[in-house]
Amino acid sequence: MSSLNILSGGAAHGLVASLTPAFKALTGFEIAGEFGAVGVMAEKLRKGTPADLLISTAALLAGLAQEKLVVSASIADVGLVETALAVRAGDPQATVRDAAGLREVLLAADAVFVPDTQSSTAGIHIAKVLEQLGIAEQVAGRLKIFPNGATAMRELAASKAHRPIGCTQSTEIISAEGVDLSGSLPAGCELATMYTAAITTAAAHPRQAQHLIDLLTGAGQSEQRARAGFVGH
Repeated sequence: MSSLNILSGGAAHGLVASLTPAFKALTGFEIAGEFGAVGVMAEKLRKGTPADLLISTAALLAGLAQEKLVVSASIADVGLVETALAVRAGDPQATVRDAAGLREVLLAADAVFVPDTQSSTAGIHIAKVLEQLGIAEQVAGRLKIFPNGATAMRELAASKAHRPIGCTQSTEIISAEGVDLSGSLPAGCELATMYTAAITTAAAHPRQAQHLIDLLTGAGQSEQRARAGFVGH
């Protein structure tokens, strides 16, 4: 059976998985590809990894359009994704109302599970927030950094630490087993990132790629987007 190859930020993994049966029924195609840090996915596309569709942050996709790696006219917004806190399933929720509360929660944790702080949307932001809160050095030894949010959440779920916490995009927390969403980051530390989809200029299956974009962004899928953690459209 033919497959649509996609490269996608980890934030969209749960949503794509939920739409796969509808996509297969519509096109007869499977969905194949990779999900991970958006910077890593962009580099894979630049280096020639075969892909029909890219799902990434609006800012990154705009740059790739200028590089003629994606078709500008095909770019469509999927929705906003918040960076949020996660706790192990069954652990007390980490209620954070302001920056001081976030500082307290992070300093109290004996392990902080995060995605790549160099190439993932949430990881880059978390590193900035730790600097902003003045605790980057204090927390450095407790940071558990993984290639993407999905891996970070799996490791959080399996952690034997006394009081671990995670921070990544809400969609990755929602789609992970063994962890619970524990609220958004507070005002002044928050991040909501627009994710967009586009057909690549080297797409082998542009028509099917457009069908997936239509599913990802269509009004009929608003409930699925919300369940997956996407906000607005």
